[in-house]
Amino acid sequence: MALAPRLELRQSQQLVMTPQLQQAIKLLQLSNLELAEFVAEQLEENPFLEADESPADAPEERRGAKETEADEKSAREEVDLTSDAAPKEASDAIDAEYADIDPSSTGSDAAEQDFRTNDWANAGSGGPSLDDDRQFDAALSREISLSDHLTEQLHVATRDASQLFIGAYLIDLIDDAGYLRDSLEDVSERLGADLADVEAVHSLITAFDPCGVGARDLKECLSLQLKEADRCDPTMQAFLDNIELLAKGDLKGLMRATSADEDNVRQMVAEIRALTPKPGYAYGGGAVQAVAPDVFVRKSADGGWKIELNSDTLPRVLVNRRYYAEVSAARANEEDKSYVADQFANANWLAKSLDQRARTILKVSTEIVKQQDGFFAYGVKHLRPLNLKTIADAIDMHESTVSRVTSNKYMATPRGLFELKYFFTASIASTSGGEAHSAEAVRFRIRELIDAETAEAVLSDDKIVEILQGEGVDIARRTVAKYRETLNIPSSVQRRRAMVQGAI
Repeated sequence: MALAPRLELRQSQQLVMTPQLQQAIKLLQLSNLELAEFVAEQLEENPFLEADESPADAPEERRGAKETEADEKSAREEVDLTSDAAPKEASDAIDAEYADIDPSSTGSDAAEQDFRTNDWANAGSGGPSLDDDRQFDAALSREISLSDHLTEQLHVATRDASQLFIGAYLIDLIDDAGYLRDSLEDVSERLGADLADVEAVHSLITAFDPCGVGARDLKECLSLQLKEADRCDPTMQAFLDNIELLAKGDLKGLMRATSADEDNVRQMVAEIRALTPKPGYAYGGGAVQAVAPDVFVRKSADGGWKIELNSDTLPRVLVNRRYYAEVSAARANEEDKSYVADQFANANWLAKSLDQRARTILKVSTEIVKQQDGFFAYGVKHLRPLNLKTIADAIDMHESTVSRVTSNKYMATPRGLFELKYFFTASIASTSGGEAHSAEAVRFRIRELIDAETAEAVLSDDKIVEILQGEGVDIARRTVAKYRETLNIPSSVQRRRAMVQGAI
């Protein structure tokens, strides 16, 4: 085949990840504390940016005033974040990024209502959802925290959606020393969960590493460590019940309380002092930062839910256009002019990006509340199956955008403070094509069926599948087996043998 030069015309689309676009992506996934630090850095570096010191509830006319070319009397003026004040290219790029760089979704983030609040009365119903396929962005390298360490163990220990939800809430309540300071009764009431369920999850967590974590007081912490070492006999338990005598140095009092001689008591003292009274300190040595909610959820007068952004966590910036006009009018070389133009464009871009971030958080939070209305009204047992795709489809965004929004963002509700990602649970499709079933509800039903067995009628996994499909649950045998194993339930052969032997 002969080789010869020729001209060809091809058309293709390509996205260039400009520094501004990378900034927009970064802002969306930052926590409110990280965002505040980033904005503070930009205020120091950019001469055209100023912090908006006006109250968050200042009149909307002042806060949303549009700038026109004729309005040159104002020394400082806030950028109109919904007009053409910012370059059109910047607006298009941000919108495209929030749709996972999908130009067909451009503009889907623009909220029609004031982005600070959203009110609705009735929750909408979502369609069948698939297995959770959330995409997690790469995290910055950091020392593992106690919370992260416990969360990893929680996801290994159970796949039950209800237990994961309760466990995540309990882990958030554990302080740096490793202690759970809230009572389980209060947690049960806040979550609308049975106390027995909360106690079961708490027992699960107290078996995690480091040993003693999740204890509610020093006595329980030491007891957990002694049980792990198989050293918590009745004598040692009596010692723990009177441990305040150790602090007083009352050796004779400990001897009387434990009915042990002096040598044994001294040995127990040595064992106690070898334990770790604050096991949590082995992890996360960084500074403690209080969690501030990004969103508030309150009961509205009409029986629905009112969702508001926390204005205290929203950095507000002003673009000093008069100063830009003065600097631009001055004589300068091309390098200086380029610097001024870039800084002014960056200032406008940051203002636009902050507004888009706030609107997106509100849209995602509002849809989560709609989808999980049952939880807010009745408690954890009414969590619905939910994944990123369901939320993304409902608000016309991409799953990666929802993933970024739900990371490190918190929602303050009448039931407590929750990270947005808590509300995503797995689901199982319905045989009738109707609404999907929560995986947690299916596990509960499997437990019910097995608890009702008799020695003459032990249910095989295939039989359980048949029963569940008859009840409208589209489930495979391998899924039943997996759920049974996560519930620590033996196979049908083992259960039948145990019943015959009178073990259960």
